[in-house]
Amino acid sequence: MADTAKLFAALAKYDTPTVCNVVELFDLHPRSSGYMDDSIRACFPEMPPMVGYAVTSTFRSFAPPRGGDVYAGLKEQIEAFGELPGPAVVVYQDLDEPTAAATFGEVMCTTYQTFGAAGLITSGAGRDLDQVRDIGFPAFTNGTICAHGYCHTLAVNVPVTVGGICVYPGDLLHGDCNGVTTIPEEIASEVPDACEELMAAESIIMNYLKEPNPTVAGFVEAREACGNKIAKLGARLRDDS
Repeated sequence: MADTAKLFAALAKYDTPTVCNVVELFDLHPRSSGYMDDSIRACFPEMPPMVGYAVTSTFRSFAPPRGGDVYAGLKEQIEAFGELPGPAVVVYQDLDEPTAAATFGEVMCTTYQTFGAAGLITSGAGRDLDQVRDIGFPAFTNGTICAHGYCHTLAVNVPVTVGGICVYPGDLLHGDCNGVTTIPEEIASEVPDACEELMAAESIIMNYLKEPNPTVAGFVEAREACGNKIAKLGARLRDDS
């Protein structure tokens, strides 16, 4: 757990686009896969990056559950947190089309946070956003709805589709104001150092652009130097993985 805490702290130092750029360098899957689309947006863009392992669930709110109550499944979710090597991110697929009511509110988010969750993602809606912001709990949704309807959890720790990708129980997720991406577990420990190297390479261009009287020729040279460093980084990462 100590190693996981160290890894998560290192991953949280970098924004999600930088993490995506590094994951691309490993060439494990197409560049257009592995991250959520623009249907999933940060409720609190000002919050720092969220990192955690997925505890997945399906959800409905249009009609009453056939059994149990609106908090059915909450105990099973919380128990699943303890089976992970690090903090959980609760991931909900809202099965109603269109979304009928909010997936979460203040009580649910406070409960999840109390038991160690790092954040929540839903393909549906949220509510109580002022209160959830006040407790510092990152949330990502497809919108907001003021009521909870007949909200209930159908299944826990099953594959779900959220933001155009399939999320499996235990997937490692990284999210911030730019969106949410998965990080393949087999490369996770290499990502932070690679992020630092990637940013150092990009700084060649950024530093040049801040110089007085930049020229097109100078920009091309800086861009080439940056590209060469990134190409070497990618080659090394692919050889090591």
